[in-house]
Amino acid sequence: MTTPPSDDGLLFDVAAPPTPVERLLLLAEQYVQHNDTLDRLLRSGSPSEPDVHVASAQHLASATRAAITAVTDERLFQSHELSDAVVRLQQLAFLSSSSAERRLPMARTLTALAPAAVMDCADTVADELKRRQRHTTAPPDHRLTTTHHAALWEIAGGNVVATSSLGRQYVHYRDERVLIGTLRSLEANGLAERVPKSAPSAYVGGPLQDRIRLTSAGTTALAAAISSPPASRAPGTTPASVPATAKTAARSR
Repeated sequence: MTTPPSDDGLLFDVAAPPTPVERLLLLAEQYVQHNDTLDRLLRSGSPSEPDVHVASAQHLASATRAAITAVTDERLFQSHELSDAVVRLQQLAFLSSSSAERRLPMARTLTALAPAAVMDCADTVADELKRRQRHTTAPPDHRLTTTHHAALWEIAGGNVVATSSLGRQYVHYRDERVLIGTLRSLEANGLAERVPKSAPSAYVGGPLQDRIRLTSAGTTALAAAISSPPASRAPGTTPASVPATAKTAARSR
Protein backbone atom coordinates (compact mmCIF):
# COMPACT_ATOMS: atom_id res chain seq x y z
CA MET A 1 0.00 0.00 0.00
CA THR A 2 1.35 3.37 -1.00
CA THR A 3 1.50 5.96 1.75
CA PRO A 4 -0.06 9.25 0.71
CA PRO A 5 2.48 12.08 0.67
CA SER A 6 2.36 14.61 3.50
CA ASP A 7 1.61 18.26 2.82
CA ASP A 8 5.35 18.95 2.84
CA GLY A 9 5.85 16.47 0.01
CA LEU A 10 3.20 17.74 -2.36
CA LEU A 11 4.16 17.96 -6.02
CA PHE A 12 2.28 21.21 -6.48
CA ASP A 13 2.01 24.55 -4.73
CA VAL A 14 -0.84 25.18 -2.33
CA ALA A 15 -1.88 28.79 -2.02
CA ALA A 16 -1.80 30.17 1.48
CA PRO A 17 -5.24 31.07 2.84
CA PRO A 18 -6.01 34.78 2.66
CA THR A 19 -5.33 36.91 5.70
CA PRO A 20 -8.38 38.54 7.34
CA VAL A 21 -7.55 41.86 5.66
CA GLU A 22 -7.10 40.19 2.26
CA ARG A 23 -10.39 38.39 2.76
CA LEU A 24 -12.14 41.69 3.45
CA LEU A 25 -10.62 43.34 0.39
CA LEU A 26 -11.80 40.42 -1.72
CA LEU A 27 -15.24 40.69 -0.14
CA ALA A 28 -15.42 44.38 -1.03
CA GLU A 29 -14.57 43.46 -4.63
CA GLN A 30 -17.38 40.89 -4.69
CA TYR A 31 -19.86 43.50 -3.49
CA VAL A 32 -18.63 45.89 -6.20
CA GLN A 33 -19.16 43.26 -8.90
CA HIS A 34 -22.59 42.43 -7.50
CA ASN A 35 -23.68 46.07 -7.46
CA ASP A 36 -22.27 46.70 -10.93
CA THR A 37 -24.28 43.79 -12.30
CA LEU A 38 -27.48 45.02 -10.67
CA ASP A 39 -26.87 48.53 -11.99
CA ARG A 40 -26.43 47.23 -15.53
CA LEU A 41 -29.62 45.19 -15.25
CA LEU A 42 -31.59 48.13 -13.89
CA ARG A 43 -30.28 50.48 -16.59
CA SER A 44 -31.26 48.01 -19.31
CA GLY A 45 -34.82 47.65 -18.05
CA SER A 46 -36.56 44.76 -16.33
CA PRO A 47 -34.46 41.59 -16.60
CA SER A 48 -36.01 38.44 -18.00
CA GLU A 49 -35.36 36.73 -14.66
CA PRO A 50 -36.39 38.97 -11.74
CA ASP A 51 -34.59 36.69 -9.25
CA VAL A 52 -31.28 36.74 -11.13
CA HIS A 53 -29.56 38.35 -8.13
CA VAL A 54 -30.65 35.83 -5.50
CA ALA A 55 -27.76 33.38 -5.68
CA SER A 56 -25.20 36.20 -5.69
CA ALA A 57 -26.80 37.90 -2.66
CA GLN A 58 -26.90 34.63 -0.74
CA HIS A 59 -23.24 34.01 -1.56
CA LEU A 60 -22.31 37.49 -0.31
CA ALA A 61 -24.13 36.86 2.96
CA SER A 62 -22.21 33.61 3.40
CA ALA A 63 -18.89 35.23 2.43
CA THR A 64 -19.48 38.06 4.89
CA ARG A 65 -20.14 35.60 7.71
CA ALA A 66 -16.95 33.75 6.75
CA ALA A 67 -15.03 37.04 6.96
CA ILE A 68 -16.43 37.62 10.44
CA THR A 69 -15.22 34.18 11.48
CA ALA A 70 -11.76 34.89 10.04
CA VAL A 71 -11.54 38.12 12.02
CA THR A 72 -12.73 36.63 15.30
CA ASP A 73 -10.38 33.65 14.90
CA GLU A 74 -7.46 36.10 15.06
CA ARG A 75 -8.38 36.77 18.71
CA LEU A 76 -7.46 40.42 18.39
CA PHE A 77 -7.85 42.90 21.21
CA GLN A 78 -11.54 43.73 21.42
CA SER A 79 -11.35 47.48 21.07
CA HIS A 80 -14.52 49.49 20.56
CA GLU A 81 -13.48 50.06 16.94
CA LEU A 82 -13.06 46.34 16.25
CA SER A 83 -16.33 45.46 17.98
CA ASP A 84 -18.12 48.06 15.86
CA ALA A 85 -16.50 46.68 12.71
CA VAL A 86 -17.72 43.16 13.49
CA VAL A 87 -21.24 44.49 14.10
CA ARG A 88 -21.14 46.31 10.75
CA LEU A 89 -20.16 43.07 9.04
CA GLN A 90 -23.01 41.26 10.78
CA GLN A 91 -25.36 43.95 9.54
CA LEU A 92 -24.03 43.53 5.99
CA ALA A 93 -24.60 39.78 6.17
CA PHE A 94 -28.19 40.44 7.24
CA LEU A 95 -28.74 43.05 4.51
CA SER A 96 -27.29 40.79 1.84
CA SER A 97 -29.51 37.92 2.94
CA SER A 98 -32.52 40.23 2.98
CA SER A 99 -31.71 41.56 -0.48
CA ALA A 100 -32.14 38.04 -1.87
CA GLU A 101 -35.81 38.28 -0.88
CA ARG A 102 -36.39 41.64 -2.56
CA ARG A 103 -36.91 42.77 -6.13
CA LEU A 104 -34.00 44.39 -7.94
CA PRO A 105 -34.44 48.09 -7.08
CA MET A 106 -34.67 47.45 -3.34
CA ALA A 107 -32.07 44.67 -3.48
CA ARG A 108 -29.62 47.12 -5.00
CA THR A 109 -30.34 49.66 -2.28
CA LEU A 110 -29.62 47.17 0.50
CA THR A 111 -26.07 46.50 -0.74
CA ALA A 112 -25.32 50.02 -2.00
CA LEU A 113 -22.95 50.97 0.83
CA ALA A 114 -21.45 47.52 1.33
CA PRO A 115 -18.08 48.07 -0.44
CA ALA A 116 -17.31 51.21 1.58
CA ALA A 117 -18.39 49.55 4.82
CA VAL A 118 -16.21 46.50 4.18
CA MET A 119 -13.24 48.73 3.37
CA ASP A 120 -13.69 50.59 6.65
CA CYS A 121 -13.75 47.26 8.47
CA ALA A 122 -10.59 46.16 6.66
CA ASP A 123 -8.85 49.31 7.84
CA THR A 124 -9.96 48.71 11.43
CA VAL A 125 -8.77 45.09 11.40
CA ALA A 126 -5.47 46.21 9.88
CA ASP A 127 -5.02 48.72 12.71
CA GLU A 128 -5.52 45.99 15.29
CA LEU A 129 -3.00 43.79 13.50
CA LYS A 130 -0.51 46.66 13.59
CA ARG A 131 -0.85 46.81 17.36
CA ARG A 132 -0.09 43.11 17.61
CA GLN A 133 2.92 43.42 15.29
CA ARG A 134 4.24 46.69 16.68
CA HIS A 135 7.55 45.14 17.71
CA THR A 136 7.99 42.93 14.66
CA THR A 137 9.43 43.74 11.27
CA ALA A 138 8.27 42.74 7.82
CA PRO A 139 9.89 43.35 4.45
CA PRO A 140 8.43 46.52 2.91
CA ASP A 141 6.82 46.55 -0.51
CA HIS A 142 8.99 49.05 -2.39
CA ARG A 143 6.46 49.30 -5.23
CA LEU A 144 3.89 51.10 -3.11
CA THR A 145 4.40 54.83 -3.07
CA THR A 146 1.90 57.08 -1.34
CA THR A 147 0.19 57.70 -4.68
CA HIS A 148 0.02 53.99 -5.49
CA HIS A 149 -1.39 53.16 -2.09
CA ALA A 150 -4.13 55.80 -2.34
CA ALA A 151 -5.05 54.59 -5.83
CA LEU A 152 -5.18 50.94 -4.77
CA TRP A 153 -7.43 51.84 -1.87
CA GLU A 154 -9.75 53.81 -4.15
CA ILE A 155 -9.84 50.92 -6.62
CA ALA A 156 -10.57 48.34 -3.92
CA GLY A 157 -13.60 50.33 -2.84
CA GLY A 158 -15.07 50.25 -6.33
CA ASN A 159 -14.55 53.95 -6.93
CA VAL A 160 -12.51 53.90 -10.15
CA VAL A 161 -13.65 53.39 -13.74
CA ALA A 162 -12.03 54.15 -17.08
CA THR A 163 -13.56 55.43 -20.31
CA SER A 164 -12.29 56.51 -23.69
CA SER A 165 -13.39 59.27 -26.04
CA LEU A 166 -11.91 60.54 -29.30
CA GLY A 167 -8.84 58.36 -28.83
CA ARG A 168 -8.14 59.55 -25.29
CA GLN A 169 -8.49 57.59 -22.07
CA TYR A 170 -9.96 59.02 -18.89
CA VAL A 171 -10.05 57.81 -15.30
CA HIS A 172 -13.02 58.69 -13.11
CA TYR A 173 -12.72 58.41 -9.36
CA ARG A 174 -14.66 59.40 -6.27
CA ASP A 175 -12.56 60.34 -3.22
CA GLU A 176 -8.83 60.12 -3.86
CA ARG A 177 -7.37 61.45 -7.12
CA VAL A 178 -6.25 58.70 -9.51
CA LEU A 179 -4.38 59.87 -12.60
CA ILE A 180 -4.12 57.91 -15.83
CA GLY A 181 -0.35 57.64 -15.34
CA THR A 182 -0.84 56.11 -11.89
CA LEU A 183 -3.30 53.59 -13.28
CA ARG A 184 -0.93 52.60 -16.07
CA SER A 185 1.87 52.15 -13.53
CA LEU A 186 -0.31 49.86 -11.41
CA GLU A 187 -1.32 47.87 -14.48
CA ALA A 188 2.30 47.55 -15.61
CA ASN A 189 3.22 46.17 -12.17
CA GLY A 190 0.36 43.69 -12.24
CA LEU A 191 -1.47 45.32 -9.33
CA ALA A 192 -4.60 46.50 -11.14
CA GLU A 193 -6.57 45.49 -14.22
CA ARG A 194 -9.49 46.69 -16.29
CA VAL A 195 -12.68 44.73 -16.80
CA PRO A 196 -14.11 46.10 -20.06
CA LYS A 197 -17.73 47.28 -20.06
CA SER A 198 -18.46 45.83 -16.62
CA ALA A 199 -19.41 49.07 -14.85
CA PRO A 200 -22.71 50.86 -15.49
CA SER A 201 -22.86 53.87 -17.74
CA ALA A 202 -22.36 57.32 -16.28
CA TYR A 203 -25.80 58.36 -17.52
CA VAL A 204 -28.90 56.66 -18.85
CA GLY A 205 -28.30 55.53 -22.41
CA GLY A 206 -24.55 56.05 -22.19
CA PRO A 207 -21.86 53.45 -22.90
CA LEU A 208 -20.75 50.97 -20.27
CA GLN A 209 -17.54 51.84 -18.46
CA ASP A 210 -14.49 49.75 -17.65
CA ARG A 211 -14.31 48.84 -13.98
CA ILE A 212 -10.81 49.00 -12.52
CA ARG A 213 -10.17 46.25 -10.01
CA LEU A 214 -7.25 44.88 -8.04
CA THR A 215 -5.44 41.81 -9.23
CA SER A 216 -4.62 39.11 -6.69
CA ALA A 217 -1.15 40.65 -6.41
CA GLY A 218 -2.70 44.08 -5.87
CA THR A 219 -4.94 42.73 -3.12
CA THR A 220 -1.96 41.13 -1.38
CA ALA A 221 0.15 44.29 -1.71
CA LEU A 222 -2.55 46.59 -0.37
CA ALA A 223 -3.41 44.27 2.51
CA ALA A 224 0.25 43.99 3.49
CA ALA A 225 0.75 47.75 3.30
CA ILE A 226 -2.16 48.66 5.54
CA SER A 227 -1.46 45.81 8.00
CA SER A 228 2.28 46.38 8.49
CA PRO A 229 3.67 48.36 11.44
CA PRO A 230 4.97 51.79 10.35
CA ALA A 231 8.54 50.85 11.33
CA SER A 232 8.61 48.13 8.69
CA ARG A 233 8.05 50.48 5.80
CA ALA A 234 10.86 51.82 3.70
CA PRO A 235 11.61 55.56 3.77
CA GLY A 236 9.82 57.38 1.00
CA THR A 237 7.29 54.61 0.40
CA THR A 238 5.01 55.15 3.37
CA PRO A 239 1.47 54.39 2.21
CA ALA A 240 -1.01 57.21 2.50
CA SER A 241 -3.46 57.04 5.35
CA VAL A 242 -6.97 55.92 4.53
CA PRO A 243 -9.19 58.91 3.75
CA ALA A 244 -11.09 59.92 6.86
CA THR A 245 -13.86 61.68 4.96
CA ALA A 246 -15.12 61.46 1.43
CA LYS A 247 -15.08 64.41 -0.90
CA THR A 248 -18.50 65.78 -1.70
CA ALA A 249 -18.46 65.28 -5.44
CA ALA A 250 -16.99 62.89 -7.95
CA ARG A 251 -14.09 64.14 -10.00
CA SER A 252 -12.44 63.01 -13.21
CA ARG A 253 -9.16 63.44 -14.95
